[in-house]
Amino acid sequence: MKQCRNNNLLRNTALYDEAMRRYKEISEHQLVAERELQKTPPGIIHVVKSGTRIQFYLRANKSDKGGKYIHKSDTHTIQTFLQKSYQEKVLKLLIIEGKNIELLLKKSDNITEKIKRLYSDLPSQIKCYIKPIDMSDEDYVSKWQSRPYVGKEIPDYVPMYETARGERVRSKSELTIANMLAEKEIPYKYECPNTLPNGKVFYPDFTILNVKARKEIYWEHRGMMDDREYARQAVFKMKSLMKNGIILGDNLIITEETTTNPLGTDEIESIISKCFGKADEEKTDRA
Repeated sequence: MKQCRNNNLLRNTALYDEAMRRYKEISEHQLVAERELQKTPPGIIHVVKSGTRIQFYLRANKSDKGGKYIHKSDTHTIQTFLQKSYQEKVLKLLIIEGKNIELLLKKSDNITEKIKRLYSDLPSQIKCYIKPIDMSDEDYVSKWQSRPYVGKEIPDYVPMYETARGERVRSKSELTIANMLAEKEIPYKYECPNTLPNGKVFYPDFTILNVKARKEIYWEHRGMMDDREYARQAVFKMKSLMKNGIILGDNLIITEETTTNPLGTDEIESIISKCFGKADEEKTDRA
């Protein structure tokens, strides 16, 4: 069964986090621009265009209608005052944008978070009567994990590997991946069926929820890449996935190993940190 996102829900947004990041960045650039302008010599540059020709004049101020001609060989003076003019215009725009964002942050008081909490703070006896348009990350994860599914059957001849959550997986490397995800409290499902646009059912080794993006990421571990037929099938499978919108580097992670070159725990941890660490850090910061 395909795991679908509830179409009634608003798309998750980092609008206010991004607004705050942008506001801090603008403030920093504003300070830099102000310091650089303080170092510049007095005067403004006036540019005269005549066809394809451009002439430069140094004026004392805006009321000066004439100015001293700057020969094009004096590149240092031209560059100094053109950069000054550019910095002044940039500074004005930075100030305007900074004020706009500051107003947004003050007026909103993070309305997005309030919309989420409006549903999530309700008692469970009331929630069952309401179809929310948004909810907290905790509620979203809970609903995502509560959807029932039937994974692929594992034959008896496959060695027994049981995760910390009591799931049976097919290999030692998958065991390590599962336990690391669980340890870092990253929501995942093992061999959860997903119906592709072409109608075929795909059983990714791991379906992992990127909580902040409200996006499913698939992790395929290819553990027998020294077997020629297995490797051939693995390449064919990846091409099929790409044709159906599951793209390596976007919503697909692939790890590989051979008998003589197994997947290391440091490599697994590096992937988890790279792909899901930011969300994990934000969660820790909020706590």
